[in-house]
Amino acid sequence: MKLSTAHIIRQRIDEDKASYKASDNISKYIKEGEIDSLVDEVESAFGNVLDTLIIDVENDNNSRDTARRLAKMYVYELMSGRYQPHPKVTAFPNNGPDRFEGMLTVKAELVSMCSHHHQPVKGVAIIGVIPTGEVIGLSKYVRLAQWCARRGQLQEELANQIAREIQKATDTENVAVYVEATHGCMEHRGVMAHSSLTQTTVVHGLFHNDAVKSEFFNNVKNQMRHC
Repeated sequence: MKLSTAHIIRQRIDEDKASYKASDNISKYIKEGEIDSLVDEVESAFGNVLDTLIIDVENDNNSRDTARRLAKMYVYELMSGRYQPHPKVTAFPNNGPDRFEGMLTVKAELVSMCSHHHQPVKGVAIIGVIPTGEVIGLSKYVRLAQWCARRGQLQEELANQIAREIQKATDTENVAVYVEATHGCMEHRGVMAHSSLTQTTVVHGLFHNDAVKSEFFNNVKNQMRHC
């Protein structure tokens, strides 16, 4: 019996005794060409779901290709941060008489997914960095944050992940991350809280200093005015 691509990938992960939670990146265990095969298998699985929901995908024009659309959306978009490798990030030296010693604050727009109900999570991350030896291009802060976000996530977990990735990329402990988002699982089901907004903050290094923390949150307020 031929094993599915998903089963083969899972075997590699298990042999390495690694984790494959919804928020994990598993790209190192995926070989060339397997992503397309995985999409085919996800399409088949979603087709079974639609069939079980008693949706006539043969005669309902609106639902005919839904399984394929869902598969591509999950693998290539909503959860692409699980399957795509780490974005390439080039660090530049920050030294000499003209070195930057202030605070850099960058806003990244995010789309993520709640791993409990697979509902969209939409918002922004405000990233604060006080560089020591290295800096990275402005777009790379955004790319790293979006790469972390496009998985099944909890917002608290996402803020921590973004902070860790920025710390590694810039080789500094001095990182703060503020995430503000709306959650589909709050808006579309359960409490139906359409005005609900969730905010999470993590601070490291110099951002534990009250004056530095205050400057960061002033920058957050300025950034949010342009949302």
